[in-house]
Amino acid sequence: MADAASSNKRGLLGRRQAAAWLLAAFAAPWLTTPPPAAASELETRSRALQRAHAAVFALEVQAVDGARSAATLGRERQGSAVLIGDDGVLLTVGYLVLEAETVALVNDEGVRLPARVLAYDVATGFGLVQALAPLGRAAVPLARTPPLPGPEPLTAISAGEEAEVLPVTLVSRRAFSGTWEYHIETALYTSPPLDQHSGAALFNPQGELLGIASLALPDVQPGPARQRLPGNLFLPVDLLQPVLAELRSRGRSAASARPWLGLNCAEQRGELRVLRVADDSPADVAGLQSGDRITRIDGRRVGALSQLWQTLWADPRPQRAVELEIERDGRLMTVVVHAVDRDATLARATGI
Repeated sequence: MADAASSNKRGLLGRRQAAAWLLAAFAAPWLTTPPPAAASELETRSRALQRAHAAVFALEVQAVDGARSAATLGRERQGSAVLIGDDGVLLTVGYLVLEAETVALVNDEGVRLPARVLAYDVATGFGLVQALAPLGRAAVPLARTPPLPGPEPLTAISAGEEAEVLPVTLVSRRAFSGTWEYHIETALYTSPPLDQHSGAALFNPQGELLGIASLALPDVQPGPARQRLPGNLFLPVDLLQPVLAELRSRGRSAASARPWLGLNCAEQRGELRVLRVADDSPADVAGLQSGDRITRIDGRRVGALSQLWQTLWADPRPQRAVELEIERDGRLMTVVVHAVDRDATLARATGI
């Protein structure tokens, strides 16, 4: 009981501090009493962001016993999720719910609520969670207009014991290629960084959801920069809106049914090197090793991660032979990898 009371107290304190920060952030330009029109806008925006803050829940996940993803993500995971549906559907980053056994939501007052995974989407990187009890919060709207880089203040919000409400700037919108088999054409790069970023929500001044945090990066500035600017990468809701109905009904988008090799690669000075090979993956079975240099895929020369992944998916059949030309110890060789659908390799909770 004492622990619950302490948790509730922390939640209430965080909520009040967030409300005070939101009010102060928008009042700051005037320093004194704002004019009536500005005061009205200030109040409207403050209420919108307070509603947004209340819609962000802490997410606690335990992966199934034997989950492949536990080796890199751990079996117990914590992050955030934001309520986007009046029927209790929340949006988060996909890796938090990958191979989940149990899922729980915790609101800003410390109340713990049961939930289940509704969708995990490889192509976008999003995950959907369905609450199994009433949440007592209003859903936030998805932004209809993509944000533009510039000085307009945005707000990043995370939940949990280390919850943050942080004013951030959108540094750039550009493509992102992961070292794992992942590429999106548009990502949002913000600064300064959140300490607890996984699944955190990014809002515009109207309280509309712009994106979900996926990564913390040492530098978010495009091109060569004199000084590094640390920040976060957010998955934009632009990626979600065309496939949301599909995720809700099928658990993933059609684009997620594509070949998977089980590789992590790094791009260095126009060369692609294998960083890691997932155990028992198609790449592992084919004999690929850490340190191998990939020079061609399906006959096409590649030197960038975006080229590698997009060429892999150019033929979207999940189960097919993929031909890789690699250099190992100064020798070129050809390796045929029999790709599979990633979804078929994932462990699932009993009965799912």
